[in-house]
Amino acid sequence: MLSEPDQPQEFSYFPESGIGSIMAVSPSGETAEVGIFGREGMSPPNSLFEDDRAPFKVFMQVEGNGHKIRNEHLFAALVSSRTMRKLLSRYAQALFVQTAYTALTNATHHVDERLARSLLMVHDRTAGDRLSVTHDFLAGLLNVRRPSVTTALHVLEGHRFIVAERGQVTIRNREALQAFAGDAYGIAEREFTRLIGSMR
Repeated sequence: MLSEPDQPQEFSYFPESGIGSIMAVSPSGETAEVGIFGREGMSPPNSLFEDDRAPFKVFMQVEGNGHKIRNEHLFAALVSSRTMRKLLSRYAQALFVQTAYTALTNATHHVDERLARSLLMVHDRTAGDRLSVTHDFLAGLLNVRRPSVTTALHVLEGHRFIVAERGQVTIRNREALQAFAGDAYGIAEREFTRLIGSMR
């Protein structure tokens, strides 16, 4: 767990590996994943605006390594370094676009295409083609029940895009998987490349 909803946050985190999730939490405790980050990003995102709390839960879904910094030091660096402020502001914009297109794809695309998008997003943030992802993690990414994930994984396996094993998915044909995802994937990634550079 990196941060709890509406609680003061002492640190910000910059991972070098692993995958983190940003979850929106309703007053009744319902949750939905609204963003992911890995080696390309940081969390919690409100730190980029010199704010020490937000109504999000942020935690690592896939273990990894990284760095942490006290928010008081990060906030001071943002004030003193225009270069750092510009880079992290661009990351905030890229994360905003990712969140917006997560909402759009959840509303307009079939679960199979949404799973393809999610696997591509994890692949972007992972070294190699083996993704350490569980059914629960994927269900959270897609905001669906686990059986829907199982069915969608079988569809992607049937097309020979992936190989799914317990706790792991291996990407066999990224280009075909990306073509299958269609316009569910790509806009947020192009925006990241435009603002910051290639993620892979």
